[in-house]
Amino acid sequence: MTYRTAHAFIDSLCRHWVPLLAALLLLGGCTTLDYYSHLARGQLQLLQASTPVAALLRDPQVDPGLQQRLILTQQARDFASARLGLPDNRSYRLYADIQRPFVVWNLFATAEFSVKPELHCFPVAGCVAYRGYYSQGRGRGAAALFKQRGLDTYLAGVEAYSTLGWFDDPILNTMLRWNDERLVAVIFHELAHQQLYVADDTAFNESFATFVEREGLRQWQQAQGLPATDRDETWQREQFSALVLASRARLEQLYASDLAVDAMRAAKQAEFERLRQEYQALREREWGGRGRYDAWVAAPLNNAKLLPFGLYDKWVPAFAAVFAKVGGDWPRFYQRVAALGKLSEAERSQALAALSE
Repeated sequence: MTYRTAHAFIDSLCRHWVPLLAALLLLGGCTTLDYYSHLARGQLQLLQASTPVAALLRDPQVDPGLQQRLILTQQARDFASARLGLPDNRSYRLYADIQRPFVVWNLFATAEFSVKPELHCFPVAGCVAYRGYYSQGRGRGAAALFKQRGLDTYLAGVEAYSTLGWFDDPILNTMLRWNDERLVAVIFHELAHQQLYVADDTAFNESFATFVEREGLRQWQQAQGLPATDRDETWQREQFSALVLASRARLEQLYASDLAVDAMRAAKQAEFERLRQEYQALREREWGGRGRYDAWVAAPLNNAKLLPFGLYDKWVPAFAAVFAKVGGDWPRFYQRVAALGKLSEAERSQALAALSE
């Protein structure tokens, strides 16, 4: 099969297998038949491993501890549609034990002197900042190839992802390691992706889902008579994210300079050391010497490792403002957000920035 014919065949797969492609859109680009086949096999294996939660709750052989966690997921699932106006379908009505700690591993990559991601694009879903692999070994192999090209890489395990409603997303064993609060929140987050998704705008999509997750969790806790989320945990996450984003901004400024390669390389490493020192100072000054992010900071740092920060909360204040403007009415909120999603990228960013003020 020639290069041109091979890629024409792949493009044909991408066009005609739209449901499967959409299921895989958050995992990587349709660039080679081998990679596309890997994603197809992984998603099909996930679907084949899925069992209706209702059947597991009736089965006396199922571990009672697992049944209790699954009962919680179904209560949250009911709440999501009945109270938050999120899609009412079979997603999160199924359970799959995939016998591994992560469902996929996402690979981020940047040039040595850049904080902009290598993009991977789908004909339907647009471009995302990472490629996903159902095998950690395969992800590591891809990272090694990127490194041979001189790129910075970061491979991160992911416990859950959304197929945007093209398939019935199951509750995964990887998700049940979380506490009750996070488990409920992620169900809301992933269903929000089914509610609305805008191609080529990761920050918009993730910020929208994060707002729905947070407001949904607040309403869930109120309805269940549960205490609100620990403010200290949220506060630490926000402070740490701000620290990393400030470091990324300084690196971006550095890479735009005209320094010689050796000098820029040294300045890059100095910036990562500054980030470590500032983290230690924050940890001691604000957190009583207890740091949630010690392992992340102690591990090797590079441009790619900084990429995920900011994507999930950049526009959360804007969505909060929209929610307030419609008086907390979820259907009207989704209508307003959908209207923003139809704007051009420049118009959308301008509108979101104005709402954030």
